Amino acid sequence: MKTKIKEIILENQNKDFPSAVSRNIDISLNLNIVVTLIGARRSGKTYILYQKINELLKNGIKKEQILFLNFEDERLNLNTENLDQIIQAYNELFPEISTENTYFFFDEIQNVTGWEKFVRRIFDTKSKHIFITGSNSKLLSTEIATELRGRTITYTIFPLSFSEYLEFHKISQKLYPQKNKSKIIHYAEKFLKEGGFPETVFFDKQSRLKVLQQYFNTMIFRDVVERYKISDVGTFKFFIKKIFAGVTKPFSINKAYNDLKSLGYKISNKYLYDYFDYCNTVFISQSINKFDFSEIKQEKSDKKTYIIDNGLLSSIEFSVSENSGKLLENMVALEFMKAEKELFYFKKNYECDFIVRNKNDYLPVQVSYDITDNDTKQRELKGLAEACNYLNTNTGIIITFDNEEEFVYKNINVSVVPFYIYFLNLK
Repeated sequence: MKTKIKEIILENQNKDFPSAVSRNIDISLNLNIVVTLIGARRSGKTYILYQKINELLKNGIKKEQILFLNFEDERLNLNTENLDQIIQAYNELFPEISTENTYFFFDEIQNVTGWEKFVRRIFDTKSKHIFITGSNSKLLSTEIATELRGRTITYTIFPLSFSEYLEFHKISQKLYPQKNKSKIIHYAEKFLKEGGFPETVFFDKQSRLKVLQQYFNTMIFRDVVERYKISDVGTFKFFIKKIFAGVTKPFSINKAYNDLKSLGYKISNKYLYDYFDYCNTVFISQSINKFDFSEIKQEKSDKKTYIIDNGLLSSIEFSVSENSGKLLENMVALEFMKAEKELFYFKKNYECDFIVRNKNDYLPVQVSYDITDNDTKQRELKGLAEACNYLNTNTGIIITFDNEEEFVYKNINVSVVPFYIYFLNLK
């Protein structure tokens, strides 16, 4: 095994890591703590590592001072007992280099049991320059909390934001002149349906559909079924389909349980709660709580669940693929998450799609693809006004695809803002 590790280390040092469009994330190379990147498969974590490696080389760090390993490489059949052979192999290859000056990049490291103690030991005795990635937030966060407390900083990497999507297409983000605004709207329409997984940005429709379905199957089988040893795969897949079909609506696990039971599936409610948690953990979906000033009530509420990418959502749940309203709300939710905003939904007599919290300030937000229809407009305003009154704020926003206006409704200052304007200006 050590010989194979040496071969892979040298192979990675001698290859040209691909360059990529920079993401809107600033990661220092010299934080002297473990840098952890978590996020969905194929969201760009590995390419961020490549960018950091290229940055080091550009800054004069020798390739021999860089150790990169992808733990999904089938040649690396590592376990707890032989992880130390990585350090042995490196020291035997480069005995003259102090590991204190070595940069360690470990991609998808959660695949190896016992990785956290190994990384902790490297950090304590070898090097402060460690970068790791993983596609399982719970495994990483739990293990990091146990072994690396206070020694790590974690970044969540999502598929491309709309701003990054425009950068990939080399489109200026300026709304003037009108010609450029028209381009932005054109790409907003594409982003709404195609999503932002970096690899698929330039694919044709059929290729993108096929690749996204492969992503989904890998997430399902490798990240969930294999890792959590799910035996009843049929029930699990049916449950996943319920989540996709119910996107943007509060998701009741009890209702899903009754639906399964009525169809002859035999499964405990407990397993469905586990399944729901797994989907969030491996970034198939992300969920938000119903707003309440009581955190206990928040946790007990039904969650609203959003799929990690509109392209993935459209490729799996065809009933949603032509529903512009659901796609826009899913896209808005993910844009807020990418901007690291804390999200809730609101529901009393009426529903407000989002409450965005910034410390002790709350911003009610409705999402509607088009509010030119008066009935639609009044429905959105009722939920917005109720949320504003409940939170004692006189400002609310309706995010649309392309409607724009400002007015006062029942003493609430309402801004109707197109998606592409709001999120290109969001800080």
